[in-house]
Amino acid sequence: MSPPQIRRIVTGHNSDGRAVVIEDATISGPRSFATLVWSTATSPADNADETDGATRDVGVTLPGGTVFRIGELEPGHRSPMHRTVSLDYALVLDGELVLELDGGDEVRLRTGDVVVQRGTNHIWSNDSDRPCRIAFVLIDAEPLTINGHTLEPTPIHPPPAD
Repeated sequence: MSPPQIRRIVTGHNSDGRAVVIEDATISGPRSFATLVWSTATSPADNADETDGATRDVGVTLPGGTVFRIGELEPGHRSPMHRTVSLDYALVLDGELVLELDGGDEVRLRTGDVVVQRGTNHIWSNDSDRPCRIAFVLIDAEPLTINGHTLEPTPIHPPPAD
């Protein structure tokens, strides 16, 4: 599976403090189902940080920061069951997929649907006949403790390349 090609426009400021476009380019990620569009090392973000957020070394999440990526899940593919220590916003840009939770709930998502993922253990599954493109914004969160038990993150690896 190849990461999607994404046109990314990045704004900034010139020496007079005027807003300008500093980049308008097509990007993609390396051998993954998702392209890292941007990240911040901190939250709140530092808009004076001139680091290209797509080049920052991030995992699935970034402790203390934020991660924005766009993924494409091919028909028949599914993620492993996983949990992150983050608050995630997921927006289905095109297509459909199923969100499966470890408590047994399943929700079919279609273009335009939004999920607010609050540290839950979940699977993304595409049982349709076409790719599903989805945007993810992951914001570092405090670990979640329920009944005295801290819910640990689980490792996630991108689906294998075809």
